[in-house]
Amino acid sequence: MAARRTESVEKLVASESARLWRFIRGRVASNADADDVMQDVLAQLVSVAGPVEVAASWLYTVARNRLIDRYRKMRVAIVEPRDPAERDDDLELGLDAMLADSHGSPEDDYLRQVIWHEVELALGELPEAQRQVFVWHELEGMSFKDMSEATGEKVATLISRKRYAVLFLRERLAELYATL
Repeated sequence: MAARRTESVEKLVASESARLWRFIRGRVASNADADDVMQDVLAQLVSVAGPVEVAASWLYTVARNRLIDRYRKMRVAIVEPRDPAERDDDLELGLDAMLADSHGSPEDDYLRQVIWHEVELALGELPEAQRQVFVWHELEGMSFKDMSEATGEKVATLISRKRYAVLFLRERLAELYATL
């Protein structure tokens, strides 16, 4: 029985790992981050005692949840600029206030989960270059200078990409903000 489960897990990993890794990589800032999330997903797969017949969709659900958890842990303001001089108050969404830890009531936890899910979807809609700069700067705290050195792009180009990402996210998440 255990041998059959091990064989099923190995087949699943062999058939889905490359595609799952690409799914994860499209939503994180670096290969190392994708590897970390992938490792968490596979560790959870190995630790589950149940059957793995429908595990392909389960793997993607676990990966999505791990990504959401990862963004939650960062607890960095999603839309608010770091420099108060860059702030545009009439466009400010204030998601940082909505995502702030409020003693973990079930309603607040659910609300944060819904918000993070929408943020993740919105980030997934951004062009790769804009998403990458936004995640590096806002979620990972990387400076534009460091990004420039890592990518070879000009700082002004990176700032522009982030600005387009922020504008898109503000527009995309405005309805959610108005609803809440």
